[in-house]
Amino acid sequence: MSTNLISSYKKLMEKTKDIIVFASSEAIVHWDMETMMPPKAISLRSQQLSLLSRLEHQMSTSPEIGKLIQEITHSKDYDKLDAIQKRNVYLIKKHYDEQTKLPEELVAETAKQQAITIDTWKKAKAAKNYNMFKPELEKLLELRKKAAEILMEVKETATPYDALIDIFEPKMTAKEITRVFNELREGLVSILKKCEKAPNQPDTSILQRKIPIDIQRKIAVALSEAVGYDVTSKTAGGRIDETEHPFTTGYYDDVRITTHYFEEMFASSIFSVLHEAGHAMYEQNLNPEWMYQPVGNACSSGFHESQSRMIENIVGRSREFWTYFLPKLKELAGKTLADIALDKFVHAINQVKPSKIRVEADEVTYGLHIIVRFNIERDLFANKCTVKELPEIWNQRYKDYLGVKIENDSEGVMQDTHWASGYFGYFPSYALGNIYSGQILEVMNRDLPNWKTQLTKGNFKETKQWLIKNVHAHGNLFDPADLIKKITGKELTVKPYLSYLNEKYSKLYGF
Repeated sequence: MSTNLISSYKKLMEKTKDIIVFASSEAIVHWDMETMMPPKAISLRSQQLSLLSRLEHQMSTSPEIGKLIQEITHSKDYDKLDAIQKRNVYLIKKHYDEQTKLPEELVAETAKQQAITIDTWKKAKAAKNYNMFKPELEKLLELRKKAAEILMEVKETATPYDALIDIFEPKMTAKEITRVFNELREGLVSILKKCEKAPNQPDTSILQRKIPIDIQRKIAVALSEAVGYDVTSKTAGGRIDETEHPFTTGYYDDVRITTHYFEEMFASSIFSVLHEAGHAMYEQNLNPEWMYQPVGNACSSGFHESQSRMIENIVGRSREFWTYFLPKLKELAGKTLADIALDKFVHAINQVKPSKIRVEADEVTYGLHIIVRFNIERDLFANKCTVKELPEIWNQRYKDYLGVKIENDSEGVMQDTHWASGYFGYFPSYALGNIYSGQILEVMNRDLPNWKTQLTKGNFKETKQWLIKNVHAHGNLFDPADLIKKITGKELTVKPYLSYLNEKYSKLYGF
């Protein structure tokens, strides 16, 4: 390999490291906005984020990066680069090509509007007033539509919406998602009907017992430690804070999660902590040798969700996990939960019942919440509906898909932070993550037949190590479709996930 090629590649990776470190700093500023920032600071924060986005865009579109990419890809020795180096160059070039097409003003204006829209969303949600939120959402949507139109050309996608999906799930299309989601919906509705008709229904009143929030904070720490997310030791790389909407942010050695506590709904924080801990564990266990390289990032949002749903549901709602953890929960909660029996508790936390709120949804109906959002997003970017019409469309879809009546827009169209954040194209990742998790579970069951038995003893290490080796360690070396095939030997398929649900809930409900 020529010294020129080695030198150019090294310079390119140095510049990429600077961008990655800068972006990780930007993420902490976002985290602060959601957790610690005083209310009066929003105007200043929107300007700070606008400037940071502008600077990151300037770094990402530096002519020197373009020159280095050109030197590397046109070198006669290019084929002598290994697979990791070629993937790095491919990912940097993809990002560079996209970012150079996006005007700096659009990037900065979008970042500023995101901060304003999120702040307005919080106030509108608290006031149950969609009209407060609507004007800011309209502005943000128009900015994202402008970006989508531009990105559609450079990404060579069929539609603007496909260009946004590609940000979160590379090379996935709305057409393919529609096909997969139609099959998913049919399977979920079938299982839902069986659960509703089954004779063995859970008693969920035990989940409404009041647990003081200070006790719930201790439970959250114990849960995170149980699944290997360290928030207490002197070498901890995590922490748990409180926000309106739970999320995870960070990079390798500093990955933070948030949750929301409700005194009369203690299970809510339990499963949000497990969900976010799954995200954090993925970030913290990416290949350390690839830190500061594009291959050292997560594969996709869908794969991220596969890991969070794996910890939240496949592990966290299993009888085996609670065989181990219920005594600890009782110890922390004191007399309030002292009389709860294991099987009744496990059935209660696995209740299947159509509901209004996505983050509180059970495993079976959760996918229906996502399908509603995906269909609406697809129509928004095809100009088949407007921001003004969203509440009416949302409420009708919830009636059609889940049979529930939305009473106000805070429990309806304003329940999630994603659209306020401008994350159009993200929602499909949640359901794709569930599907990936079903396929990954099928392989894990074959490789680690006793992983559930180990859970009953509080041993999560073997399971975690398997996930690190088979999922986390691959980072962003492959596109999602290629990674799922590498892990499982199969293309994306809904069947394993539906089989997992059917087997689990037939035991719980007796159908």
